[in-house]
Amino acid sequence: MRTLLLLLLSLHLSADIKQEMFGLYQNKKFNKVCSIGFNNFKSNKKDEEYVSLYAFACLYSDYIDRLAVPTAILKTTKESRANAAYFSVILMQKKLLYHAMVDKYDLSEFTLPTTDYILSKVFDFYTKLGKHSPRNFYLFEDPNNAKLTYKLSLTTDYNKVHKIIIEEYYDTISINRHIYW
Repeated sequence: MRTLLLLLLSLHLSADIKQEMFGLYQNKKFNKVCSIGFNNFKSNKKDEEYVSLYAFACLYSDYIDRLAVPTAILKTTKESRANAAYFSVILMQKKLLYHAMVDKYDLSEFTLPTTDYILSKVFDFYTKLGKHSPRNFYLFEDPNNAKLTYKLSLTTDYNKVHKIIIEEYYDTISINRHIYW
């Protein structure tokens, strides 16, 4: 009886956590959802709706490396598999772009699937440059909106860790900044 009570209590708490995450997600509190999801992942990893919610929140918070485990777990439904494929493309593009910028690796021969996510857009722009000499930064104009521009650069922090910076501009106004390592 005690085991059943503990099981019911844990299921109720899991439902509450998922509901809280969903409410925060709807209010675009992606960092908070990603943190809650990360902290409660072990007890909810079999719930693919939970895993997808967690992964999308981490994606929109630019915690791309946290997509690796959800990509491996999401497999039982058509929607889960589609989400896993989406996350894996973005994760791979991040790793390849990082490799290209830090190690001067040539990506001109790559033809990969793409997504609508900002990193995918910039990855596509970068690969279309073809073989080129490295620059301090790259500016890319959005082909669908001439007022949108993306600035790609590489920086090094105090621990000598390289980071990719993608800044989004509308006209000349900075509207978003993404940092990846």
